[in-house]
Amino acid sequence: MKFSKSSGQLLLVALIGLVVASLLSACQLVTIDYLYVAGTYSNTQGTNGAIQVFAVDSQSGAIRFAAGTEKTPFLTGGQTPVAMAVSSDEANLYVAVADNNTVVHYTIASNGVLTKKDSVTLADPPTALAVNQANSFLYVLSGTTTSTLTAYSIKGGAIGSATEQHQLIIPGYAGDVTVPTAVAVLPNNSAVFASVYDQSSYNPGGTITSAAHPGWVFSFGADSSGALTPANGNAFQAGVKPTGVAVDPTNRFVYVTDYASNQLIGYGITDNTKLNFLISGPYKTGAEPSAVTVDPRGKYIYVSNSLDSTVSAYAIDLATGIPSIVINTTGSQLNASDTQPVAVAVDPALGRYVYTSNFLGNSVSGFRLNPNTGALAQTQATPYPSLSKPRAIAIISHGNHSLQNTTP
Repeated sequence: MKFSKSSGQLLLVALIGLVVASLLSACQLVTIDYLYVAGTYSNTQGTNGAIQVFAVDSQSGAIRFAAGTEKTPFLTGGQTPVAMAVSSDEANLYVAVADNNTVVHYTIASNGVLTKKDSVTLADPPTALAVNQANSFLYVLSGTTTSTLTAYSIKGGAIGSATEQHQLIIPGYAGDVTVPTAVAVLPNNSAVFASVYDQSSYNPGGTITSAAHPGWVFSFGADSSGALTPANGNAFQAGVKPTGVAVDPTNRFVYVTDYASNQLIGYGITDNTKLNFLISGPYKTGAEPSAVTVDPRGKYIYVSNSLDSTVSAYAIDLATGIPSIVINTTGSQLNASDTQPVAVAVDPALGRYVYTSNFLGNSVSGFRLNPNTGALAQTQATPYPSLSKPRAIAIISHGNHSLQNTTP
């Protein structure tokens, strides 16, 4: 049989395709986590708050769209989802939507797909969320001129009634305007920490009407009934403008980012709820730190810095809780992300990857975490395009990749 030049070329192309397919089959991508990103989605029908789902590759940490959300993300209602929290069994996702004052509950399927189940409406915009390890209470921080911490009961993932509510009032300055920023709950379910700043005493470009210290963390003991008991000495000073709160997995330390001072503040916990500054702190960050997280082993801290678009890494002294800056392989203390990272998370399956949502970059940045040093290196093909103005990020493990691999 005689082949023409064109038919020979077609055969060659077909053979190459088969070889490529075989290589892809031999190197099949394995998903270890699902990454959820909340932002803004626009189409011909208008602008909506939405959530995209990404699958995390086990070998590279690179992410790819999952659950069809590159074309059709999951809508949240409203336009500005600002925070997310996941239940410890990774079966439920809660989303705070600021412009319509709601918290929306979704169930999470094994393939990462979300199904909207129920919601609760607040009197003021929610700003931050946390779920306790027992999956029995959802803690919601809300407000615009006053800050409120509310505990909602959870049963089977569904949001129940409010069991407790506290106004977060600056000691000695009850009339001051406060802005709520972050909330975290200890892994043993025994305490809740919420950060606020006093806009009457810290108001760049505006009028100052108060002499109060501006930054604060409020601490509450929590019991199985949902009752919240203010800590002795509540509240505790937290720099100028606290923006993020994280706790370590051993229930001994709390870490807070101070946006205005470019600092990370560390506390030791005594009597379950009392906060004491760690010695030698506060600790330097990049410019305008926006969020903080502790890796699942309790060995490292990661801070997103919104102004210089970087991530700071710290190693934790496991005896004292004191963080020390980690230098990466290029000799730098900072790790470049896309523009204006506002949220940061560590993958729970292996504890090997770190991700940020980048508000002005309209993207997600990925980093590979060195488990021996905590140093970061960029993942393949980062940053990854996402919804517009992604404000929040959450991540769960997938399949047989157990959380117990990273338990301290």
